[in-house]
Amino acid sequence: MSHFTTMTTQITDPDALRAALADVGYGDVEVHDTAQPLYGYQGDQRADRAHVIVRRAHIGSASNDIGFLHQDDGRYLAVISEYDRSKHDETWLGKVTARHAYHLTASTLEAQGFSMAEETVERDGTVRMVLRRFQ
Repeated sequence: MSHFTTMTTQITDPDALRAALADVGYGDVEVHDTAQPLYGYQGDQRADRAHVIVRRAHIGSASNDIGFLHQDDGRYLAVISEYDRSKHDETWLGKVTARHAYHLTASTLEAQGFSMAEETVERDGTVRMVLRRFQ
């Protein structure tokens, strides 16, 4: 039985995190006000808990849940089993973090009265946004 490990992130917004997880292929994501238990690959409840959860059924038959636990400093801690770290490693978490930043930026700009006029993605993955102010 593999145990859960944690990775510190710069992720701060649960809605942007949910959208980021959808961008990397996990559209079925739970978001909870109170941390909920995570489950292992045999369906066994673990002591580890998280506020944002991708259940193992959406990851793969031999996988464990993947969670994000909200910390006192406002950031989320990624909670991923040793087994699942082979696929959901620092590179994967970097992609989730980048997509979180994208969605957080887009929602912040919209709240400030801007809309996306154009968006391009460079070969290195950099996203360039051209904005316009709502009239």
